[in-house]
Amino acid sequence: MADSRTTPPRKTASRRRFRSQRALPRDLVQAGLSPRKSLGQHFLTDRRILRRIVSATKLTPTDTVVEVGAGLGVLTAQLVRRAGRVIAVEVDEALCDHLRRRFESASNLDVVCRDVLSLQPGDLLRSAGATPPYVVAGNLPYNIAAAVLRLFLEASERPQRLIVMLQKEVAESIVAKPGRMSLLALSVQLYGVPRLLFTVPPSSFRPPPRVESAVLRIDVREAPAVAVDDVEGFFRFLRAGFSAPRKQLRNALSHALGIDAASAGDALRRAGIDPSLRAQALGMEQWATLYRAFALESEGRS
Repeated sequence: MADSRTTPPRKTASRRRFRSQRALPRDLVQAGLSPRKSLGQHFLTDRRILRRIVSATKLTPTDTVVEVGAGLGVLTAQLVRRAGRVIAVEVDEALCDHLRRRFESASNLDVVCRDVLSLQPGDLLRSAGATPPYVVAGNLPYNIAAAVLRLFLEASERPQRLIVMLQKEVAESIVAKPGRMSLLALSVQLYGVPRLLFTVPPSSFRPPPRVESAVLRIDVREAPAVAVDDVEGFFRFLRAGFSAPRKQLRNALSHALGIDAASAGDALRRAGIDPSLRAQALGMEQWATLYRAFALESEGRS
């Protein structure tokens, strides 16, 4: 006679599958799909958070919006109702098929099944018959969030604003002030004014990520925050400054630029900056002043 306290193996396996399915969005299960770790897929299921994101987009019926990482189309459905045109970019072919089926009657939606980093924003707009101005929205995969921001902010046809969800630590880094600056913060703040709107707990996603998220709004500037003669050269200089963030600027720049420490120190003092400071201490204007001072130093040596 079997022990009544023992659960049959088949039933245990069934319960295990059931609990696993409950941890996933219903649409995903019904479509016979599962999250792909390689793409960093975590699907937003919290309707309250969704409403706050949609509200932050400030869309009008004449707006064009590019959604990055459309996924199951939860945000897409809201954007389609509010915007004049929606371009939903999704790299997962199975999810692209799902989106096309779900929104087959939406005449103002274009589903683009591509890696967003393989596209130029201007080409993406033209492929959908759209033109600037436009807005960017989406839940960005953590592993490519910074690259996606750079793609749109450094494009020749930049958006008016971006409302994106990304890892909380990254969002906090982007909105940092002098004293806690990073190369990413400077990269974003050169082109836009970032503002952290609110945080999002892991429980708002299925499956839940291991970290907190945050929604960031970036209002794009009409012109860069500082005037420099060569933006690419300015970024090369910033990368040199942050190449050894624990070192004093005099030593970090000396090593990265291949000049002696005395010359680096002279250029820093000429820019009114203490050579013993570290890269994270400087704000945008100070970096621009320092870039010009080092350009003069370079001209003096040539």
